Amino acid sequence: MTSRKLISTPFTSSSTADEVLRDVDLTGVRAIVTGGSSGIGTETARALTSAGAEVTLAVRNTTAGDAFAETIAKSTGGIRPRVVPLDLADRSTVTRFVDAWNGPLHLLINNAGVVTGGLERTREGWELQFATNHLGHFALATGLHDALALGAMDRDGARIVSVSSTAHMRSGIDFDDLHFARRSYDPQIAYAQSKTANSLFAVEATRLWASDGIIANAVNPGGVATGLQRNFTAQQKASLDAAEAAGIFTYKTVEQGAATSIVAAVAPEFANSGGHYLDDSQEAYTVPDDADLAQHPHGVKEWALDPTAAMRLWTVSTDLLRLTSRRRSKR
Repeated sequence: MTSRKLISTPFTSSSTADEVLRDVDLTGVRAIVTGGSSGIGTETARALTSAGAEVTLAVRNTTAGDAFAETIAKSTGGIRPRVVPLDLADRSTVTRFVDAWNGPLHLLINNAGVVTGGLERTREGWELQFATNHLGHFALATGLHDALALGAMDRDGARIVSVSSTAHMRSGIDFDDLHFARRSYDPQIAYAQSKTANSLFAVEATRLWASDGIIANAVNPGGVATGLQRNFTAQQKASLDAAEAAGIFTYKTVEQGAATSIVAAVAPEFANSGGHYLDDSQEAYTVPDDADLAQHPHGVKEWALDPTAAMRLWTVSTDLLRLTSRRRSKR
């Protein structure tokens, strides 16, 4: 656990995305928001567009994306985000998205996520939550590295925001059984593993890419009622209700939930500092891996910031993507 002073900002748990962006001009900034047609992603995209950014909504449901883009255009006086199809569980759509991107990229908001009520797998046989929440975003970010590097040269730095969750405190990375081939499946543990992976991605991406002017930070948006909960089982809903009753979290509005993502994206305090986990718009304090969630709802476990685990996850993720690419090329 670090002994240095944690990075702080003027914002709090009740701050909204618009409050973070007050007096911030993002004209000329090109941003991608995954999952930008629902939940926290919609507010993140709207707020960035309102501040002048050129936003691309990378979404699985383009009909919903187009409808929301029109809503943004009406609220911003004509600025309409682009809508581009992206299914993070489908490698071919990630490849098409990356291949079609031209020019610099300044902000990559890896916001999209999925929760399942039972075991689901991709065509590759990967567990769906890990494949979508981590591997899909990993493929997208690494594929867009050169665009981010151009963006960094263009505006003195590019940033990646990796949306994690308090759920990361339930599980580290099981490198011996990432995809639940042998252990019994628990959707909450699977989701937790994917959220730990989101944080570890930020750690290693910063280590590897900071020299290119690219930094990444993970964020916990807090408790926000979104479509993410639509697939919850009765057990998952009961667990969430119990956590709320225990005071582990208090529900935020979507506007408040998006604030921490916006802090990571634009706050000067994080301009050249990455590999952190943010909670309520501040850098979170680190707790041991055996710490109790109820006692540390705003902390981050060591396993989510462990540089050795981050390096290993990067290597494993790269190998998984290469292996599937080779298999496709032989068909």
